[in-house]
Amino acid sequence: MFITLEGPEGSGKTSQMPRLAGALQAAGFQVLTTREPGGTSIGDQIRKVLFDLDNKNMQPRSEILLFQASRAQLVDEVIRPALAEGRVVLCDRYADSTMAYQGHGHGVDLAQLAELVRFATGGLKPDLTVFLDIPPEDGLRRRDADGNWNRLDDYTLEFHQRVYVGYKQLIAAEPQRWAVVDAAQPPDEVAAELAHAVLSRLQSQ
Repeated sequence: MFITLEGPEGSGKTSQMPRLAGALQAAGFQVLTTREPGGTSIGDQIRKVLFDLDNKNMQPRSEILLFQASRAQLVDEVIRPALAEGRVVLCDRYADSTMAYQGHGHGVDLAQLAELVRFATGGLKPDLTVFLDIPPEDGLRRRDADGNWNRLDDYTLEFHQRVYVGYKQLIAAEPQRWAVVDAAQPPDEVAAELAHAVLSRLQSQ
């Protein structure tokens, strides 16, 4: 099964991923974790370009294409082979990030973006996507406090608010694919709710 974690900046996806993987492994599942952008040697090089604060003049179209290049490499090199081996794949961000950030955030045509995403992924969609829900302003405060501020964090609050609204629209369009977890809770409570959401879906297969 292919499971993705999505959410605004500072929602805690990255810190929750190892805990979720541990819970799934304890339940007897073979798990592979990965992330976007990155997850491969080529993707990690692209990630540095995308997140570098020196690249603030990057155009949205360039940003979109770099994300798709990293994603295409990850799907073919890592995700599809792991799924073929019967593993559960957990990915920190995936195609929904493009629709939320570049589509709703930058205002790029959603139909065009969807075609690019289909090309980059070869049509591979998650079986389950968990949205770690936190208001953008609260998430950005977390990001600022943790000292890992990057080029995407540096967009305006208005941009991040559009991203958040975009996520809500994506969830409303495909509610059966999504689970929502309140990421403003204490980390232990988020971890428990996240594990329950994912294990419930896995055990129902």
